[in-house]
Amino acid sequence: MLDSSKHVIVAENVGIEYDLNLTRHRTLRQTISDTVRRTRTKSQKFWALEDVSFELPRGEVLGVIGRNGSGKSTLLFAIAGILIPDRGRIATAGKTFPLLTLGAGFEADLTGRENIYLNAAFLGVPRKLAEERIDAIIEFSDLGAFIDVPIRKYSSGMRARLGFSIAAHVEPDILLLDEVMGVGDAAFYDKSKAKLKELMKRAQAIVIVSHNADFILETCTTSLWLEDGRVAGEGPPEEVMDDYLAAANKPRRVIRATA
Repeated sequence: MLDSSKHVIVAENVGIEYDLNLTRHRTLRQTISDTVRRTRTKSQKFWALEDVSFELPRGEVLGVIGRNGSGKSTLLFAIAGILIPDRGRIATAGKTFPLLTLGAGFEADLTGRENIYLNAAFLGVPRKLAEERIDAIIEFSDLGAFIDVPIRKYSSGMRARLGFSIAAHVEPDILLLDEVMGVGDAAFYDKSKAKLKELMKRAQAIVIVSHNADFILETCTTSLWLEDGRVAGEGPPEEVMDDYLAAANKPRRVIRATA
């Protein structure tokens, strides 16, 4: 059982299996052809996650690292409840906001302002509270007049800024970020890091997937290294990052301490 007074996320021996034959985009002709020959075609399956276990206490920021294809994004989808584990279980406590891909959860034909209300409604945020915070969300996003332009005209950086701004101001219990912090200019990057620190002080749990070693080391309080869908390392970000980069034969530049 999940003790919500101590932990926000508990994963126990989580396994998620993919069938590659079901993940490809197909034409109607391909679908019919596949149906005809299905009896003599073996499905191509692999475990995207295997025996993944960890606990994330309230108030912690978890940085998930690993090579492309190691299962990082799959883990975030499972935490968000988008994917159901084939083995094991994931328990979460509280409201989850998954900012997993740029523009995820946005309606392209609606304006940025309309999408703020839409996302707030999906999160169960009352309309009155959304109205109270919308000015702060817009100001933080730095979108200016573009807030009343349809999302389909936004750049990937603009969508990322709006998505993060919504997440930061509706204050979910669990915030999931997948490579969105590397988008945008230096000023927004610094502002976003400061906002994450505010969320940490309010006992929010945050899970971040990023290839940016500096960002993981500067922001996260603990780290999880995935390799081929399995946990290869877990613990203080400095130690886990050093082990990961050593295994990948990559040097890590030294980060200067800031006051």
